[in-house]
Amino acid sequence: MVGRAGPVPPLLALAPMLLARLGPAVADYPPGSVFGPRDAGSYEFVWLLHGSARWVCGDLTVPLTPSALLLVRPGMRDTFHWDTRRPTRHAYAHFRLSPAVRGPDVPDDTGWPVVRDLTGRGDPMAALCQYLLTLGATRPPAWERHAEETLRLLLFTFVHGTGPETGARPLPEPLVAMMAAVRSHWSDGVARPLALPRLARAAGVSESTLSRICRRHLGVGPVAALERLRLARAEPLLWLSNLSLRAIAVQCGFADAYHFSRRFRAVYGMSPSAFRRVPPESAPPSPLTDGALSALQALAPPPPHPGR
Repeated sequence: MVGRAGPVPPLLALAPMLLARLGPAVADYPPGSVFGPRDAGSYEFVWLLHGSARWVCGDLTVPLTPSALLLVRPGMRDTFHWDTRRPTRHAYAHFRLSPAVRGPDVPDDTGWPVVRDLTGRGDPMAALCQYLLTLGATRPPAWERHAEETLRLLLFTFVHGTGPETGARPLPEPLVAMMAAVRSHWSDGVARPLALPRLARAAGVSESTLSRICRRHLGVGPVAALERLRLARAEPLLWLSNLSLRAIAVQCGFADAYHFSRRFRAVYGMSPSAFRRVPPESAPPSPLTDGALSALQALAPPPPHPGR
């Protein structure tokens, strides 16, 4: 990311207004072309499809490749230097933020990033960019409204970022190494427990050190942390499948329905059968609502689909 740190506005409250005569569309430039200098009059997302470029704004120079998404802000005086060796194709979309919501309560956008990577794991921005191009090319009924909602999500994700780097503390290396062993152990879809000695060997530290690291970062020991991950995997199975409690217990790594129900009640405050009857919006919170445990879950293999 290139850009200065600063306050992040309540972006979902902002209403991007698409300038439909200025994209979403694609432009081609021959080798060695230069566009600018120009004074940007609107917000503009720019992403390359083929080739490369240099974007220059004042004393800031940003290399652009198909893995980068650039946000130009109104008032910027910038220049694009396109690839000198081959043609360049880039996509763009211009928009403004609705005057109805801009005002003194909206933070200054100079703190926003200038460029983001489009290849991050779980990052939706590349798909949102592609959807914008599809809307601009096909223009189905109400396409502008769909494009503006897509721009709203794209802008929100662009400014806030995605993944653990957006605010959660990074996990210590021993926990990352521990979860590599967990991924291997759970690769067949069954979330079996692992004993502390095996977890410590995988983490490359002593059992006492691993326990201390887990308690400091997760609030519980390593075995208890994995048990919470295993119990959380039962939630969609209870709500979205007709599997028996015994079958769910097996998938979550418990010996039988009795043991599963006992541990589930200890964490959720109710039995799995009662939990199954409660709608999601009224159910007790997941043990993974804690940010650190959620980060740990992101390193585990995804649970099997409830319908399987």
